[in-house]
Amino acid sequence: MGDAELRAVDFQAFRAGFSSHPEFQLAQNAITSAGLDQVALNRSLVHSSGHTFSTLLDDWEVTNQKQSGRCWIFAGLNLLRVPAMKKMGLQEFEFSQSFVMFWDKLERANYVLEAFIATCDRDLDDRTVAYLLDSLADDGGQWNMFVGLVRKHGLVPKEAMPETQSSSHTKRMNQTLRTLLRRGAETVRSAARNDVDEARRRKREVLDVVYRVLCIHLGTPPERFVWQWADRDRNFHRDGILTPAEFASRYVELPIDDYVCLVNDPRESSPLGRTFTVEYLGNVVGAPPVRYLNIESSLMKTIAAAALQAGEPVWFGCDVDKMMSSELGIWDKDLYSLNELYGTDLSLTKSERLLYHESAMTHAMLFTGVDLLDGVPRRWRVENSWGSDKGKKGFYSMNDSWFDEFVFEIAARKQLLPESLQRALDLEPIILPAWDPMGALAGGARSDF
Repeated sequence: MGDAELRAVDFQAFRAGFSSHPEFQLAQNAITSAGLDQVALNRSLVHSSGHTFSTLLDDWEVTNQKQSGRCWIFAGLNLLRVPAMKKMGLQEFEFSQSFVMFWDKLERANYVLEAFIATCDRDLDDRTVAYLLDSLADDGGQWNMFVGLVRKHGLVPKEAMPETQSSSHTKRMNQTLRTLLRRGAETVRSAARNDVDEARRRKREVLDVVYRVLCIHLGTPPERFVWQWADRDRNFHRDGILTPAEFASRYVELPIDDYVCLVNDPRESSPLGRTFTVEYLGNVVGAPPVRYLNIESSLMKTIAAAALQAGEPVWFGCDVDKMMSSELGIWDKDLYSLNELYGTDLSLTKSERLLYHESAMTHAMLFTGVDLLDGVPRRWRVENSWGSDKGKKGFYSMNDSWFDEFVFEIAARKQLLPESLQRALDLEPIILPAWDPMGALAGGARSDF
């Protein structure tokens, strides 16, 4: 029977084992001097990975979410700005990311306080309650959450509500919001055990302060604004005084209500061809819930390629940091030779990575191109939102091997699905727990800190 405690004899054995392998000592010399990314980089893959594509849509500059986790908002607005730029004859244009963020923070505060009212009879160490307390005021989100905000609050151009220090660097603002909402959670939970109406009255008092904090940090969202612009040919246009809802109705050209979330989740808990959702994954009370349809990765790629060939970028969610070189702007599942470097097998299947907390959706971006050879994708063009100093002026090349392993979700038009899967969208969804990794994008989404 083995000994549970590590002893001196074990340390001596570890040291002797390391010292007996010259290749490990050579790796030590290299890594301590040059760093892992330079030493383990698979140079043959770098040389065979390119930035040319048979279908390429983008001819614009990338955006920059800076030190925030708003990737899902940026990716959504970057998708919507493509037809908007065409309609207005503009080479560059951005919807206001701060405007969408403001309403997400306020709506999500209401959503989570309602969740605390609904769970007021549970102990604080209940896993769901504990998860809600830990995930307050996160920046992340999902496609359906983005659609819910656009439909309820509309949109404005960036100049009508520009970036602020806090929208680009959300840490301090979020700390204040978390404190405020945890205090609010105690207030509404205590009241809800006796009187739900009283709990909601107190909730409104908390939300009044949340609104105040958001105005201080992000500015007050405009109710109306004058929209005018000069197009790429220097022709002047004025569209008059618009509300955010009117602006969205005129310049959101895509039928976003027709889009569905397609995921590739290979775990047994998520059967193919079934819909599922994640408990307490949302932001707007009363909006349609986040709902996924689980499909094969190959079908997801077919649908994404079809959308791109039709001239439309594709919103997607992935585990961004795995096997990535931000300097080179490349993703490949074998980009770093870690097994060879460490002399061990570090591989896990996509399912195992989800089950053992090695992988989750951490970032949302856009596909803006694909390279097809005889109809089969070789690599994908990606528009990121980390600014133009990363990748190739902010764009990346994703080799197709990476897609299968680390892409989990796309948003696509319902009609691109086979009829049998369109019918499957109406099935009652399987409910996954609040802490499931398929809801991770709405939590601590990857920010460029």
